[in-house]
Amino acid sequence: MMRPMHGFLAGAAFAALLAASAGAAVVNGPALIAHYDPIIRKIAARYAGVDPALVHSIIAVESAYDRYAVSDKGAQGLMQLMPGTAQDYGVKDVFNAWENIEGGIKYLKDLLAAYPGRLDLVLAAYNAGRSAVTKFNGIPPYPETQRYVEKVVQAKSAFGPAVAAGSRKSTTIYSYRDGEGKLRVTNIPPPPDAVVLNPR
Repeated sequence: MMRPMHGFLAGAAFAALLAASAGAAVVNGPALIAHYDPIIRKIAARYAGVDPALVHSIIAVESAYDRYAVSDKGAQGLMQLMPGTAQDYGVKDVFNAWENIEGGIKYLKDLLAAYPGRLDLVLAAYNAGRSAVTKFNGIPPYPETQRYVEKVVQAKSAFGPAVAAGSRKSTTIYSYRDGEGKLRVTNIPPPPDAVVLNPR
């Protein structure tokens, strides 16, 4: 069994944050956030300018860390990618956490470039699409989108300090076999469905 990393966000703080931001109950929330934190950091590091705290905030609000989440509009996975967006960013399996997060981060990087210095517009476009932001020349007058922007901004204000405090590397080492049967030894938690051979 994998041991969760420590020092990122305490259970009570996580529960309060998620209740306020996502409005959803999360089973084993602190372990999930600790599991995905190094994955988010590693992928975000490849795409300069994408803040891991922002990625955490979007995931918390979009899916409450449920990698199998599917919205009534068809958005899927941790970062709730629409099928077209997933295809545009090379995501073949939207329920694969690594692929979903990387696709979401690539999309987010493009939005940050499209709306420099305007996080509100970045989030509005993430939720409602760029065309809606263009059409209304700002945040669309959709109550859902307006609430979404507020929720993610609030979550980011909580995640920011937590992400900074948890920036030290994990000392837990994981041994597991990947989908091709190759042995992997790493301090980054493996995908949730991996068979862990020797966490220590």
